[in-house]
Amino acid sequence: MTTKAAPFDELDRKIVAALIENGRASFAEIGTSIGLSATAVKRRVDRMRENNIITGFSATVRPAALGWLTEAYVEVYCDSAAPPRRLAEVVRNHPEIAAAMTVTGGADALLHVRATDVEHFEEVLERIRTEPFIRKTISYMVLSHLIPDSPEAGAPRPSTPDRAANQR
Repeated sequence: MTTKAAPFDELDRKIVAALIENGRASFAEIGTSIGLSATAVKRRVDRMRENNIITGFSATVRPAALGWLTEAYVEVYCDSAAPPRRLAEVVRNHPEIAAAMTVTGGADALLHVRATDVEHFEEVLERIRTEPFIRKTISYMVLSHLIPDSPEAGAPRPSTPDRAANQR
């Protein structure tokens, strides 16, 4: 017998927002802030995990603390039409690729690469270029983050204005 998934409502949105802001918040803390019991929050979180709304919990780490001091974006141009699933297989083989996506425009994909230094970045780029369907790459080295408190710069996600006001 199949069961219909419960709808995603405003309380679920508040729970997700609280977990994005602080993934270590207890169910009791979240419940207090949104007007539910800890048990009710746990049931909702469990349901959202079962329905793949919440897909996991993670720590935000400053890349430089791990030795990843060099950062670049790489446009990838492929011969013919390389299927996205093939590109996905390739990027999974490179732990230095922090994010990858297919894009519109001239390039077929855009890679976000982190490396220990320029020499390491060059080695990663050469490994990427050995794929037979990759025609060329264009790299853009990151010099500085104009929004240093952004998640891309390794900062924790900023608090939402409503939550920050409620916590004062």
